[in-house]
Amino acid sequence: MSTRVRQVSAALAAGLMTMSAACGARDDTGGDSFTVGLLLPSRAVPRWEHSDRPLIEKRLKELCPDCSLEYANAENDAARQQQQMMSMIANGVRVMILDAADTKALRSSIQEAREAGVPVIAYDRLAEGPISGYVSFDGAEVGRLQGEALLRAMGPEAEKDYVVMLNGDPTSPNAAWYRSGALSVLKGRAKIGKSYEIRGWSTDNAHANMSAAISALGPDRIGGVLAANDAIAAGAVSAFKSAGVRELPPVTGQDADLEAVQRIVTGEQYMTVYKPFKSEAAAAVAMAVALGRGEDVGDIAETATDSPTTKRVPSVLLTPEAVTVGDIEPTLVQDGVFTVDQICTPDLRSACDRAGLP
Repeated sequence: MSTRVRQVSAALAAGLMTMSAACGARDDTGGDSFTVGLLLPSRAVPRWEHSDRPLIEKRLKELCPDCSLEYANAENDAARQQQQMMSMIANGVRVMILDAADTKALRSSIQEAREAGVPVIAYDRLAEGPISGYVSFDGAEVGRLQGEALLRAMGPEAEKDYVVMLNGDPTSPNAAWYRSGALSVLKGRAKIGKSYEIRGWSTDNAHANMSAAISALGPDRIGGVLAANDAIAAGAVSAFKSAGVRELPPVTGQDADLEAVQRIVTGEQYMTVYKPFKSEAAAAVAMAVALGRGEDVGDIAETATDSPTTKRVPSVLLTPEAVTVGDIEPTLVQDGVFTVDQICTPDLRSACDRAGLP
């Protein structure tokens, strides 16, 4: 794990220990029992259900044993998420952790939460409206890591062949953030043949757009694919296979999904971006408990971020890491994201041996 992430994690851990002790003292008097609302955007991206939700639940119980969690998933439907927020306010949640399905569409609901005295923490995506805190990763760095890895993988061919950009959902501010970071590396060093916005971060939509790019450019002229996340990378890989392409160009990704890590082991995907979700979840819960207790989050937030509607939102921005095949063991395995047995299923055993995952 990078020094930056370890420093932030250590600081969060120290803060959490202090808050946990105080929380325990309050629990004895019954004064620190409240409900935190957690609203996640979809099930299309595996990380929300497989990583973020259980990590947030676990950290909340560790930090404030008498607190409870009310959970809702929007299934990529902003109107549904608005209804979920109103329901949580009516049910008496004291604070919300929100990953907005549509950061603009949720603005009025965040305003209603503020008027009801319920602070909202924007999680992973910077929502508009009067949010009280923001926790995410440096999106420009995500894009830069992807662009740099792609150029390394393409080598001298980067100046000859085309790069296809499969960007994220246009309703997400993170998608534009990633794209700008990638272009800061690729511009002037690679030819962008086609660029698409993948609605819903959908594997099926990525497959369709990648298939269109293959038809338009020809598979032999595509030297690399800048895929914004692992779900999109899966669609790109499947499109090449459907087109009968045996030797795939390097494909990037993000989120370190298990299937993506397995594709990296087999050589179907070149890299992913690892974002230590445990640190992100810890920071969000620390903010939620502080706000739920009516405390300031200044000791947790190391910086401030301006949204289109709110200035100087207290923020924690963590540092992502690039993961290629040689990085799997010292990052994902050592950090406990996956075990070697989870990655190396019997049919991948020989590929794992070649990748140095015994």
